Amino acid sequence: MLPTATGERILFSNWYEAGAAMTDEIHLRHLEAFAEAAYDKMYDAGSPSGAAALYSDAKEALADAIGLARRLRRAEDVTRLENRLAHIKAVFRSQFT
Repeated sequence: MLPTATGERILFSNWYEAGAAMTDEIHLRHLEAFAEAAYDKMYDAGSPSGAAALYSDAKEALADAIGLARRLRRAEDVTRLENRLAHIKAVFRSQFT
C-alpha cells in the first residue's frame, strides 16, 4: 500500500504496478513516505516479529527508492536515502534486537 497526500492508502500488488501508475518523481516520494510510515509503526508493532516485518518493509521501500534515484541520476537523493537507510538499520539493531 502507498500513502497518498490525503492519508488514504492505495493497494498495489507490487512496486512495479505502483510505479506504472505514477510519474518517477511521485513514485520516489511514495516509496520514501511508505518507508517512513513503516519505520514509525515499528515502535508500536507490539511484537518483535511485527517490528521486524515493518523494518523489512522500510528497508525494501528505501532500497527501491535508492535504485530509482540512481536511475534518475539524482545523486543528492541517493545520498540522503542511503543515510536514512543506515539510520533506520542502526535504530532497529540497537532497539529491536
